[in-house]
Amino acid sequence: MRILVMIVLLTTVAGSAVAEEGRLLYERYCSQCHGVEGTGKGINAPHMSVFPRDHTDRREMMGRTDEELFRVVRDGGASISQSVLMPAWNHNLDDDQIHDLVRYMRELCCEE
Repeated sequence: MRILVMIVLLTTVAGSAVAEEGRLLYERYCSQCHGVEGTGKGINAPHMSVFPRDHTDRREMMGRTDEELFRVVRDGGASISQSVLMPAWNHNLDDDQIHDLVRYMRELCCEE
C-alpha cells in the first residue's frame, strides 16, 4: 500500500512539473500572439492580418489532433495549410518541449 501511495505521489509531481514546463514555454514563445491566457489576444494580435488561434476554444481545439498541434508548433502554420504568420519553432524547441506545449494547450482548452 505504501508503495502504491508513493507511485501516485511521484506521478502527480512529475505531471505537475510537465504542466509547469509547458506553461513556462507557452508564456515565453506563444503568449505574444496567443495571449497569456491562450485566448488569441496577445500583444501582437491586433497588428496581424490573421488572428491567432484561440487555444481556449474547446470546439476548435478538439478538432485538431495532438500530431497536428505538434506539427504546427514544430514546422509552422504552413505545414498544416494554416497561416504563414505562425512561425516554426523547431530551431528553438526540441520535441519534448513541443510535446509539453501541446499538453499545456490541451489544458487551456479542455480542463476545467
